[in-house]
Amino acid sequence: MELRLNSMIIRGDTEKKIFINEINTVIVQSTAVSMTAALLNELSRNNIKVIFCDEKCNPSAELLPYYGAHNTSKRYKVQIGWKQETKDAVWQMIIMRKIIEQSRLLRETGKDKEAQMLIDYAAEVEMGDVTNREGHAAKVYFNCLFPSGESRRDDTFLNGCLNYGYAILLSAFNREVAASGYMTQLGIWHDNEFNQFNLSSDLMEPFRPYVDRVAMKIKYNDEKFKYKLIDLLNYNTVIGGKSTTFDLAIRTYAKSVFQALANDCTDDMVFPEEVKFKNEL
Repeated sequence: MELRLNSMIIRGDTEKKIFINEINTVIVQSTAVSMTAALLNELSRNNIKVIFCDEKCNPSAELLPYYGAHNTSKRYKVQIGWKQETKDAVWQMIIMRKIIEQSRLLRETGKDKEAQMLIDYAAEVEMGDVTNREGHAAKVYFNCLFPSGESRRDDTFLNGCLNYGYAILLSAFNREVAASGYMTQLGIWHDNEFNQFNLSSDLMEPFRPYVDRVAMKIKYNDEKFKYKLIDLLNYNTVIGGKSTTFDLAIRTYAKSVFQALANDCTDDMVFPEEVKFKNEL
């Protein structure tokens, strides 16, 4: 793959040309693929996410620009100065929304009793989720999602789908964090010194159930499961009363969170109102 006249050239049996400004994310699934430094530099310059996969075609690394915005230094200072009380309020909103979306999925699968339990948990989320309603909800949620005897830690096809989908989701948020000029390492709630993407891990939480929905619909051992999970980024989504793609909804949501943190007010935070899922996958 190389750069030519502001386009990405893909060579194979036939040569394909894709304009750089039409690209959102590039996923390199084979270790046999070669890319020129000029192409990688241009993709980075345009804040285009590049995800590299290992020999098993699982995401293993990604390309992020050092400076995603013209005022990155200022944004870093703002980020370091985020008030703890505001971060706690934002985290409360994030976790409430995550649990509500989990409840919706359980109700769709006929688990009405458990879905109502999650709604009750969502109503009990406090500032900073100090009572860990997220953890209690997760236990109920995944017990319903997995067949009897299986867990989130097992090496199963469903877990493989979830892990791949979450990796794609995390990369999408990494792109938005970097493009907005913030550090992915400095989170709202996540604070692991070995996690390079603490902030992205925070932001993606309410979007995990959307990955779960797609993963649950994919038939066992479907060889195209990775493409179907990636395609979630193209799903029609309504956010803030406007129709867009799931990928752009991530951008809108992320910006609303950054605004909430900057203004010490969560009133303007927005979440997806509707995601139009495909009936058959």
